[in-house]
Amino acid sequence: MSLMFGKARSSNIPTVPERGQPECNLAVLGVMGSGKSALTVKFLTKRFISEYDPHLEDTYSSEEMVDQQPIVVKVMDTADQDGPVNCERYLSWASAFLVVYSIDSRQSFEGCQPYLEAVTVHIKAMQSHTPIILLGNKLDMERYRQVSKLDGSALASRFGCLFFEVSACLDFPSIQRVFHDAVREARREGGQRSPLLRPLYISEDHKPVVSFATLPPFTTPCYKELPAPATAKLVTVKSSRAQSKRRAPTLTLLKGFKIF
Repeated sequence: MSLMFGKARSSNIPTVPERGQPECNLAVLGVMGSGKSALTVKFLTKRFISEYDPHLEDTYSSEEMVDQQPIVVKVMDTADQDGPVNCERYLSWASAFLVVYSIDSRQSFEGCQPYLEAVTVHIKAMQSHTPIILLGNKLDMERYRQVSKLDGSALASRFGCLFFEVSACLDFPSIQRVFHDAVREARREGGQRSPLLRPLYISEDHKPVVSFATLPPFTTPCYKELPAPATAKLVTVKSSRAQSKRRAPTLTLLKGFKIF
């Protein structure tokens, strides 16, 4: 039985950490169809979505344990209609950026570049070191690949990004690692002590190929169970989050998403 849940457009973004915990704000950027929402929901629920409304945007919260340190991770699943034109809402908010394209769509790869440019200009103007991760999604569509790993790594090198390829359809641990790495990088740039990961690139020309199996392991792996969809609260038009009264991670499920 599949369940449909509601997603409300955020009118304002919370800035006060929940229960006094530190927080990290992650903005997921990219053109429609690149899989931003699928990645977001996979991270929050370990589930893959097959149906959603790509025109809606919201921010979700999850209590995570990264390197044995609790943190509230807030993820903005963006929905730009015309590219990064009105992007101030997330440029000044985010602690780190995940810029997503689909490996089976050259158009999505070209469409992610204006986001990288906008974020880079903002970072330079603010004289900050906000981390950026370039993320090639839909690795399960390998046989339809239009963007090579070499193209992805070259673009990441050009903008000084971390670079990964994942599949929202198949792979939760790798997606969790990417989001946790974004938190680690944001902590490091914010002056907090955390393990430093050097920029990692994937290439096809006999250079070392990075896979998640070869990355340094977490100090303590923590794949936390989130509330099952059947027990999660539905979101109203006036609410952007559903919160649990327990110390379990909190999340908001999305309008138009069909979760199996």
